[in-house]
Amino acid sequence: YDLLGHAGFDQRYTTEDIFRGADFESIFGDIGFRFGDLFSFFFGDRFRERDFGERVVRGSDLAYELEITLEEAAKGVEKEITVPRVEKCTICNGTGASPGTSPKKCSRCKGSGRIQNVRRNGFATFVQVTPCPTCGGRGAINESPCKNCRGTGLEKKERRITVKIPPGIDEGYQLRLKGEGETPPNGGPPGDLYVQIQIAPHKYFKRDGDDLLFNLSVGFPQAALGAEVAVPTLDGDTLVKIRPGTQPGEIIRVREKGMPRFRRYGRGDLLVRVDLTVPEKLTQRQRALLEELAREFNQPIDGKKVKLGF
Repeated sequence: YDLLGHAGFDQRYTTEDIFRGADFESIFGDIGFRFGDLFSFFFGDRFRERDFGERVVRGSDLAYELEITLEEAAKGVEKEITVPRVEKCTICNGTGASPGTSPKKCSRCKGSGRIQNVRRNGFATFVQVTPCPTCGGRGAINESPCKNCRGTGLEKKERRITVKIPPGIDEGYQLRLKGEGETPPNGGPPGDLYVQIQIAPHKYFKRDGDDLLFNLSVGFPQAALGAEVAVPTLDGDTLVKIRPGTQPGEIIRVREKGMPRFRRYGRGDLLVRVDLTVPEKLTQRQRALLEELAREFNQPIDGKKVKLGF
C-alpha cells in the first residue's frame, strides 16, 4: 500500500482478493514482501524457502570423537575416519522416485508444500499456514517411489573422511567440517561434522596447556652433589642440569621443549619435577657408607638422641 498508494492498490486487488483465500505470497510478493523472509527473520536460516515456497530444512549435524597420540597432537596429522551418515539415494539421486519417473507437483498446494487458511473475525483477518496434508509439505508426490530408499530420497552410508589436525591441538577441541553432516530431505544443505579431539595418555608426559610435565627420579648423591641427566622430550632426549642441593619436588624448566602453541608461534616448556628415589635394598658396602654419612650429618639411625648443636 505504501508503494502503490490507495488508488493503485484498489485498482490491482479487490476486497475478495485480499480476504477470501487469495495467495498472499503472490499478492505481497508483487510489492517486494515475502512470507519466507519473515519466517527466516524469526526462525533463522535453518528453515529457508525456495521460490515456490517449499520449506527447505538444513541437514543434521554429526559428532565424532577421535583419539590421537600426544606426538600427533604436537606435530599435526591427517587422520582418515569412517562416519555413518544419511546421504542422497544413489538410485534416484534424492528425488525419491523410481528411475525413469519423477515426482509430480502436488495439485492441492501447487508445489508450495503449504496450505493457507484465511479467516476473518470482525475487523481482524487471520492467516494460518500449515503443511499440505496431501504431500506432507514436500510440494510433490511420488506416484512410483524408489524401492531403494522407499521414496525418502535418502539412504544410510558409511563415508570415509580425511581430517586435518593442526599442530598443538588440545584435548576436547572441536574441529568443524562444513557440509560433512547428514543430507536432509527436499534437497536442503547438509549439516556439519564436529570432530572432538581426545588425546591418549602418554607414558612419560602430562600436559598443562602448552607445557609438558615430566617426573624425574634421582638418587640422593645426584640431588646433593648435582648432576647432568638425560630426560626425554617430544624431539628426543636432552640433558638437564641438576644443581647441587636440589630438593624433592623442585621444578627445572627446559625452555621451548613443550607443545607447539595452537595456531600461534612458539612452543611451551618442559617442566621437570625432581623426585628423590630411596633404594629398597643395599649392599654391605652401600650400607656402611650410608651409616658413616649419617654419623657425619649427625643423623643417628640407632635410636640415640640427635645432637642439636647448641
